[in-house]
Amino acid sequence: MKKTPWDQVIARFLVRPLVNTGVRPNHITAVTLIMALSAGILFALNDLALNHWAAGIFVASRFLDHFDGELARLQGSETKFGYYFDYFVGGVGYAALFSGIGIGYWRGDLGAWGLILGFFGTFAALISLFTNLQIDKKMDNYVSGSAVGYPYFLGFELEDGIYLLAPITWLGYLTPFFIAACIGASIYCFWTIFSLIRIHGK
Repeated sequence: MKKTPWDQVIARFLVRPLVNTGVRPNHITAVTLIMALSAGILFALNDLALNHWAAGIFVASRFLDHFDGELARLQGSETKFGYYFDYFVGGVGYAALFSGIGIGYWRGDLGAWGLILGFFGTFAALISLFTNLQIDKKMDNYVSGSAVGYPYFLGFELEDGIYLLAPITWLGYLTPFFIAACIGASIYCFWTIFSLIRIHGK
């Protein structure tokens, strides 16, 4: 059994002051959705300064994404709606990132390739959303509130690589990161499809 990732451990500590307040997990989930969509819009505007803000906002939204689940566990307020809402927001958030950067690059350095890469990244994010949901249903994770896991090493999950988006963007290397992320998202999408097929075959 793998240990809890570092970002989840930190989120569990930071969210404790909210346990006895009126803040609920779905409130946090909604905030992360607004942040991710805002980041996508800023990326689409193809402005260097706005790209820097967009990267920081998106990374913050991905870190904040761990707060809703931890708050739900601490409050004992887990619901099936919250589980699906969190899944939906995660997939849509990544779709907004890929499409936003793709549109921005379509208007800038990569031209049509920006749209093509953005399309594949967006498509992969949305397909992975649905395949992961199906995997969770097959494994009954939606009942327990857990979700499909990512490859894990030394307290970090594969998904944690998105935290590099901010420093890489600020250092001027968004283009290679975007290309690599679109390819990686497509590979991950195929991995989830293969995993679902394998589970169906058992």
